[in-house]
Amino acid sequence: MLSKPMNKLLNWFKILDKNILKILFIFFILFIPLYPKFPLFDIEYTYIYIRFEDFFVVFITAIFLIQLLRKRITLNKKFLVPIILFWLADFLSFLCGYYYLKTIPVDYIGFLHAARRIEYMIIFLIVSSLIKSKKDFFFYFKFILSTLFIVAFYGLGQKFFGWPAVQTMNPEYAKGYLLFLTPEARISSTFAGHYDLASYIVFFIPLVLSFYFLKKQFRYFLLFIFCLTTLVFTASRVSYIAYIVSTLPFLIFLKKPKVLVTVIILTIGLTLLSNNLTSRLKRTFQVKRIFVNQKTDEVFIPQTITSKELPAGSFYVRLNNQRDLNDNDAYKQSIIEEKEKQLKKQGIILSDKERVDMIASLSANLKPMNTILSDISFATRLQLEWPRAIKAFLKNPLLGTGPSSITEATDNDYLRWLGEFGFVGTALFLTILFLIAKTIFQSAKISHQKQGYLWWGFLFGYFALLINASYIDVFEASKVAYNFWLVSGMFIALTKKSI
Repeated sequence: MLSKPMNKLLNWFKILDKNILKILFIFFILFIPLYPKFPLFDIEYTYIYIRFEDFFVVFITAIFLIQLLRKRITLNKKFLVPIILFWLADFLSFLCGYYYLKTIPVDYIGFLHAARRIEYMIIFLIVSSLIKSKKDFFFYFKFILSTLFIVAFYGLGQKFFGWPAVQTMNPEYAKGYLLFLTPEARISSTFAGHYDLASYIVFFIPLVLSFYFLKKQFRYFLLFIFCLTTLVFTASRVSYIAYIVSTLPFLIFLKKPKVLVTVIILTIGLTLLSNNLTSRLKRTFQVKRIFVNQKTDEVFIPQTITSKELPAGSFYVRLNNQRDLNDNDAYKQSIIEEKEKQLKKQGIILSDKERVDMIASLSANLKPMNTILSDISFATRLQLEWPRAIKAFLKNPLLGTGPSSITEATDNDYLRWLGEFGFVGTALFLTILFLIAKTIFQSAKISHQKQGYLWWGFLFGYFALLINASYIDVFEASKVAYNFWLVSGMFIALTKKSI
């Protein structure tokens, strides 16, 4: 016979064995959104780092596979085939890009980019297999909403109390420095940047309101207010628009006029409090006089660039009205002064004759034009990132040019998929997204009104995320991607359960 301490130890091991995935899953829910983007190991030729979350996902996957082999858990096979097919297409694009097209210069970077798609999506299979009842669903979702509150609260702390941020929006920031944001900076909470945080928030806002309608508890509406305030201070225009076109129709669809009016008032009030957001919305497109060098096609935009305002980009649409173009001396003088400043920064000092020649050349060749200008953010996408993805797709329409072949960002997930994976990978990924939406929609249709709140909340939040994907790479942003596949897996597991 075993001793009493040994029996107690064995009982502890049995309890741990029975609940280890549950414990790891709770830790995953809390850890992924809340742990800042501190790097562990750097990778040469890129500023993307290996982080602790990568090892944790490998660990939880290993435990899941062990429990699967031991028949302690049953695999939910509902989406297994399309997911595996996408993974195969993902790696086929990598092999084609590296070995045949030579569009992936560094093999291990391409491999890691391909592998991270599996890393994100494996969570869907684990979660959809782990949830066995509506009790499980609500148990885990409490942790998700608690985490959401902490994320929103910390983001507001950055705005009002100077709490630090860890961002990855450029190679230097990605090294894991603690950043203290300036008053005009956009908050990012524990996320890599303001875009990622805003995408995460807009995905959850309809779900938070769903819980408010389902549970009829004011704390959920309070959480909505925190989330909305955080969203406004990210000053992310695409997420703000996604919020407007998803949350307001969601409330109209559910026939909640009182809540709709309250939400509209709150939205208007908070928006007006954020000069950053309103300024960016106003400056998305600007009517402006520009000057085009007729010899070089170089575009000159008279503007004062400050950290408080979003500058205009060089993408323009010529207006039909080209009147009042005579008074240009002040404009030309500002362009000449700006050109001289640029030359000084480059260490080039002009002689008096060179200066006179430059002024004469610019004055003679600059043609004024009344235009509509996009801001620099939109212009970068239109002139550089999106054409690059389209060019990659046209190079190999079937399989694309492979993961990592069009740099770290495209700022449009749909074009990124086409460029990296071609038609095959993109079609498979969109099929998975469609099947998830279709499955949830079918459950929403047959649910009673109160029971359907959650299903519809997921669908409208899902719609908001798809809007965001047209302007940023949300399905490649780790914290957003993990949470999307996590929540999607929970809802798919619930489709056969009774809410």
